[in-house]
Amino acid sequence: MTDQLTTWVENYRAAWESNDPADIGALFTDDAEYYTEPFNPPWRGRDEIVATWIGKKDDPGAATFRWSPISLTDDGVGVLQAVTEYRESHRLYYNLWVVKLTTDGRATHFTEWYMMPEGQAGG
Repeated sequence: MTDQLTTWVENYRAAWESNDPADIGALFTDDAEYYTEPFNPPWRGRDEIVATWIGKKDDPGAATFRWSPISLTDDGVGVLQAVTEYRESHRLYYNLWVVKLTTDGRATHFTEWYMMPEGQAGG
């Protein structure tokens, strides 16, 4: 299962760089939910996830991303920690991701929890 989470995150990162709708869509099931923040309404379904992602996309190469797994359950729930730094603005985000994967490696659920360093403005 750890290999499956690693593959998913690598594919997520590739989609982040390509902004290719096929790359993005391949990450998620038809009925997936994508929470950009835990308490906001999610993007629902693959089509909405792809469309909203494209509408908010980052330029290729805009950010660095480092991550490591925290836990992975037998039923496919992965938790990972990550650091994203936007090169131009030097904004840092410390992330916790919760991802529920199917046996075929697609996500049915994604939630991002993020924090910025104290004193950093913007988001």
